[in-house]
Amino acid sequence: MLEIIQETIIDVIKLIPFLFITYLIMEYIEHKTSEKAKKKIKKAGKWGAVWGSFLGIFPQCGFSASATNLYAARVITLGSLISVYLSTSDEMLPILISEQVPIQTILKILLVKLVIGMIAGILIDLVLKIKNKGKEDEEKIVDLCEEEHCHCDHNGIIKSSLKHTINISLFILIITFIINVVINVIGEETLSNILLNKPILGPLVAGLIGLIPNCASSVTLTQMYLENLISSSTMIAGLLVGAGVGLAVLFKMNKGIKENIKIVALLYAIGVISGMILEVIGFTL
Repeated sequence: MLEIIQETIIDVIKLIPFLFITYLIMEYIEHKTSEKAKKKIKKAGKWGAVWGSFLGIFPQCGFSASATNLYAARVITLGSLISVYLSTSDEMLPILISEQVPIQTILKILLVKLVIGMIAGILIDLVLKIKNKGKEDEEKIVDLCEEEHCHCDHNGIIKSSLKHTINISLFILIITFIINVVINVIGEETLSNILLNKPILGPLVAGLIGLIPNCASSVTLTQMYLENLISSSTMIAGLLVGAGVGLAVLFKMNKGIKENIKIVALLYAIGVISGMILEVIGFTL
């Protein structure tokens, strides 16, 4: 047990400088582009799902929460919202960068998420347009608030970067420790046999992990992939479902429990089915 603890702490300490630099760059980008991104998706109209998928892949703090608030106010469509959820990667990107995963691998993951998000969003809006022809959405007035996530707006980029680095380092520390203990008790080969290269079970389990409404889901899935416990297709299935804090904001801000449950079920189905298809066709990174 002492060896596991020591190994886990050393691994996380090695990541901290890379995490901080990554978050510093991300915070700078966000402070420069977040308002423009929100305005772009508001004005996108029928192209909302396209812009939603593009904007979702950029590592912006709480963008899924922003999109959720815009949907609750009926400023954007359901297709636009789902496209943002599917393309959002939450903490996956900084972890992969800090682990020095090849850039082509990272770009491949982002591209797959972007394409799936775009296609799903466009199809959803098309189906709803046909179904609701002649009807108008009732406009809702909602207090647009992004404070749910990280209170980034009121801190400097260095302070926010440090906060993110500390929080995610603790998450990685806990999750890596749990994974290492499980591997030590069950055995890496046994655990891999349960989840690895399972075209049905793997994505189903990953999708459930993705439903956790905070960064724990993306951290868990990314770490499991890096430990070779799940395949790339299974990881993508979970990351597609994982919408960060967006799902928590959805149930708080969007009135109508049944509608929210349907949105979550739709998101889960798209993510899991996409993962299964990728697994079957032999997709690898």
